[in-house]
Order: sequence, then C-alpha cells, then structure tokens
Amino acid sequence: MKVPITITVNGKKHQAEVEARTLLVHFLREHLRLTGTHVGCDTSGCGACTVLLNGKALKSCTMLAVQADGHEVTTIEGMATNGTLHPIQEGFHQKHGLQCGFCTPGMVMTAADLLSKNPNPDDHQIREALEGNFCRCTGYHNIVESVKYAANAMSE
Repeated sequence: MKVPITITVNGKKHQAEVEARTLLVHFLREHLRLTGTHVGCDTSGCGACTVLLNGKALKSCTMLAVQADGHEVTTIEGMATNGTLHPIQEGFHQKHGLQCGFCTPGMVMTAADLLSKNPNPDDHQIREALEGNFCRCTGYHNIVESVKYAANAMSE
C-alpha cells in the first residue's frame, strides 16, 4: 500500500508516495539519493544511519518514512553551508576523527544533537552521547577531540 508523505529534508520539501513499511533510511537513500546516511546494521545498534529529526538525533533505521511525514529531517548532506563545512565536520577533518569514514555521518549528526543541548561538553559527556555510534577503526579519542574542536569553534 502506497502512502503520500511530505518531509522537509535539509530545508527542501519533498512529496512522495512510499510503501507504508519503508524505513526513513531507505527513503533518504533510495528515493532522495542522499547516500551519506549509511545503513550499517539494520538493528539500530551501530548509529551509522543517524539523522536529525526536528533537531534531535534519531537512528533512521528505527523509523518509518510515514512517521516523518510533516517533520524536518537533516542529513549529513545538510550540514555544510554553501560549500563550507559545518564546524563539526571541520573538527573531524582537523582532528583526524575519521578513518574509513563509514561511521562519520552518524557521529557528526549525534554530535550536532549533543552540542545543541550542551555547547561545552566534557570528554565523559561526549563519550556518553556517542555511545550508540560504533566506530570499528578508531579508539574514539580523535572523535572526542573532533567534537571538542567543534564546541570551541561554535562558541566563538
């Protein structure tokens, strides 16, 4: 059964008809071709699919696209402005917070949620916020440093 939806993604309104069982992550990747949101586990364990829904971090593999109808979604593609990296993205670049990059979009989106609530988190708070996002390449130290870099840049 197809259901009509309207979702604002990265500031642009999208109207579509989707199967009622379509996950938000698949809508973003397959219908809108926004492939920065990754599918890592399909069980909500890895965090690679994290997006912002009305400004709050959400694992998009846990939500149906129809549930996002009428809401605003921000993906990693919506973080940069006019070709300029968001301070969180810049932090990951400057502090070497990524290796293979697969987990990075989810980490960035989770960090955006954290910094919107707590503009000056300590290491423990950053690690606690990111605990639902898995990185198989790093020891998280540089990811924490990346978020601290962003917090500092955003407070200036």
